[in-house]
Amino acid sequence: MSRVLVIEDDADVGLALGVLLRRSGYEVDHVQTGRAGIRAVHSLRPDLLILDIGLTGMDGWQVLERVRDLSDLPILILSGRGQEADKVRGLRAGADDYLTKPFGSNELVARLAALLRRAAPPTWATEIYDDGRLRIDPLQRSAQLNGVEVRLTPTEFRLLAVMVRHQGSILNATQLLAQVWDDPSGLGPERVKFAVLRLRRKLEVGNSTGSLIESVRGFGYRFHRSC
Repeated sequence: MSRVLVIEDDADVGLALGVLLRRSGYEVDHVQTGRAGIRAVHSLRPDLLILDIGLTGMDGWQVLERVRDLSDLPILILSGRGQEADKVRGLRAGADDYLTKPFGSNELVARLAALLRRAAPPTWATEIYDDGRLRIDPLQRSAQLNGVEVRLTPTEFRLLAVMVRHQGSILNATQLLAQVWDDPSGLGPERVKFAVLRLRRKLEVGNSTGSLIESVRGFGYRFHRSC
């Protein structure tokens, strides 16, 4: 039985979705805030996420960005915002589908089934990485080197997390653009080059044993363990 997490601040909509999806054979969990949703993604590891954009506090755009740091699970945005610009923004930011409220029950169930058919089992990056010197906590979006916090921008953190996840392997600019930048269209290899340079400088400040990120001329970049 597939598990669906619903992040929706309207209790009535959440209740209706729960009834509909359980009748369709899904296991359903519902939370009403973005922060609770991030915690639920981490603890429950659902097979699919239904996300409302108009959340209070941490809005749906922020949740989408954080979830994409943690996992590649299928995400369907369910929103009252029906403008084309919102749909394009959602899909470019990593959502797999976008459905506008009000919606037809049969259409929603059909879209969920299609997403699950197309998707491989989601991979997760919620485990803390710690090699004795470098420590990365994806859930808190924090990095420490030799016990000292490394202040990273969201893009720099995502770049580091991707490289650590593929440590030892060479990643070229195209691969990094696809995995790090939400909207890689119009961005070129120079954007990757300068982002890697900034990240290397920040990591080298607290590391006396050399660079953790190696530039492999003509191929790309490779992360090495710091010990």
